[in-house]
Amino acid sequence: MEGVMMRNGNKYAVAVRKPDKEIAVDVKNTRDINDLWHKIPIIRGIVTFIDSLVIGLGTLMYSASFFEDEDTPDKSTLSEEELKKLEKKEKAEMGGTLVLSLALAMGIFFALPYFISLGLNRITDSQALIAFAEGIIRITIFLGYVIFISRMEDIRRTFMYHGAEHKCINCVEAGLPLNVENVRKSTRFHKRCGTSFIFIVFIISVFVFMFIRFDNTWMKLGARLLLIPVIAGISYEFIRLAGRYDNAFVNAISKPGLWLQRLTVMEPEDDMIEVGIASVEAVFDWKEFQEKNKECF
Repeated sequence: MEGVMMRNGNKYAVAVRKPDKEIAVDVKNTRDINDLWHKIPIIRGIVTFIDSLVIGLGTLMYSASFFEDEDTPDKSTLSEEELKKLEKKEKAEMGGTLVLSLALAMGIFFALPYFISLGLNRITDSQALIAFAEGIIRITIFLGYVIFISRMEDIRRTFMYHGAEHKCINCVEAGLPLNVENVRKSTRFHKRCGTSFIFIVFIISVFVFMFIRFDNTWMKLGARLLLIPVIAGISYEFIRLAGRYDNAFVNAISKPGLWLQRLTVMEPEDDMIEVGIASVEAVFDWKEFQEKNKECF
């Protein structure tokens, strides 16, 4: 929607451009990144993935709350009891939306390519080749989906805010003062992007699924769905690696995700950049960061 979410350590902020053109900023605490689960490779990726889904949906609902229909009750006029009931209903709706979204994603991007690839059993007995073809089908469906939604006006604006997010981060990491002019000049591509993460999930799934050996069709599908969190955990380690190092290997594995960002990360308008800056400054002291790392710029 009309906003940008930034996360730093145990805090995250979402800044939204309201209909009256003012910027609203909401800051909340999240899971402690220094807990046990965030110290175990693969597991920390699974925890972060689930955490990001919940936070992402919550921030979307917060952003959407500024653009509610006229028949939506004004919370300021509700009693404490009515407010609790409304919040309980909203949480239930958020949970239902999350479950439905995950079910649709697994059905479209994992189950569907699997069933399509079964037709190749008539051509070859090589399960590894069929699994590879399944991966190609999965990536093709995903690319088609991204191209399709990128043509929608609302989604294009969302992708422009995505660009504002990246450009703000790149501006800070380049050692430049965080202002509209410097952010505008910064690149919109970033190796730690969620788009890159999803693409790496699909690539890694190709190789992981090659090793699933079951004769039963439904057991194969079940194993694929159960392995999705593990694949997400492995993909997180790749993204983490890309964020820490800059060498030929890291740049090579980052390339596909950066190419895909040409579809999901668009150049923002100046008022979108202002929203991105507000989100950054709500959770991150960029001046202190640049002072500590000035020898790297």
